[in-house]
Amino acid sequence: MGATGISDENALDGGQGPLGATYGKMMMWYFILSDALTFTGFLAAYGFSRFKFLETWPIADEVFNHFPFAHGVNAPMYYVALMTFILIFSSVTMVLAVDAGHHRNKNKVATYMALTILGGFIFLGSQAWEWKNFIKGEYGAVETSGGSILQFVKVGANGEHERVALGEFAAVSHEERTQHSRGNGLWFTEEATIASFTINQVVDGFKANENILVRVENIDQKTKKKIVLSREESIKRVSDTHYVVEGANLIRNEYGSKLFADFFFFITGFHGFHVFTGVLLNCIVFFNVLLGTYERRNSYEMVEKVGLYWHFVDLVWVFVFTFFYLV
Repeated sequence: MGATGISDENALDGGQGPLGATYGKMMMWYFILSDALTFTGFLAAYGFSRFKFLETWPIADEVFNHFPFAHGVNAPMYYVALMTFILIFSSVTMVLAVDAGHHRNKNKVATYMALTILGGFIFLGSQAWEWKNFIKGEYGAVETSGGSILQFVKVGANGEHERVALGEFAAVSHEERTQHSRGNGLWFTEEATIASFTINQVVDGFKANENILVRVENIDQKTKKKIVLSREESIKRVSDTHYVVEGANLIRNEYGSKLFADFFFFITGFHGFHVFTGVLLNCIVFFNVLLGTYERRNSYEMVEKVGLYWHFVDLVWVFVFTFFYLV
């Protein structure tokens, strides 16, 4: 017996511990705290990097503007907002599952857990689809010898500059290209997938289409849009290009700064791994609910513990969503 008259002999095997919390809950809170510090470090690094390259950072509305089964439709942030809503709604179903557990209602716990798992799977599938579009790219760009990314635009019907895909103006030629592999590459190195067009095809096609201009990475602070060069300046910049960029990877990024792609893959991938782990834990708990494990224990505390983790994952996404998509 302690000084307060409350026994703590079972504090390490599931009994009541500090602040009335069991050992399992306390350990979950410790894990959440340490993981929150990890995400804080990642997002802080992203924030400092963006601030350093603020004038050339990609515009989120232009990068994440796809929507499933709506090819060619400009829908900035719509699908990301839908993903966020689904994940947050899964937190609501998790709360309902925990509440049903407090009332020892097995059927409701199972139902709400199933809905939570479904929301997690939809979010993971949506994130995979988003990655696919980010990696594949839509318009393509070229890289100068200095490492700058040049995109191509034309004046649209409404007077605004509209992005132009490389395939819309690249010249047709019969250059023979070889995909270097470990068998035929220099020093047995493997080359990245070759682009759909050569730099000569892009340059020749650009010079043949006078209505196409170059858009640079820099942002006009007045309009908050990327700066479009004059035709003369465009020809000069294009003549200095040496690489065709399609999509994004850890080396090059058609949307702009490669740091943006590096952080995107790492932070959203790290969060996606947490979501996957949460879905796996929820599945285990869900099947234990169906088997009546927690009925026999006369406690649904395990549902509450995985619920804490799930709420943390959802909260982290709110910050990731804010940093990458909104700010």
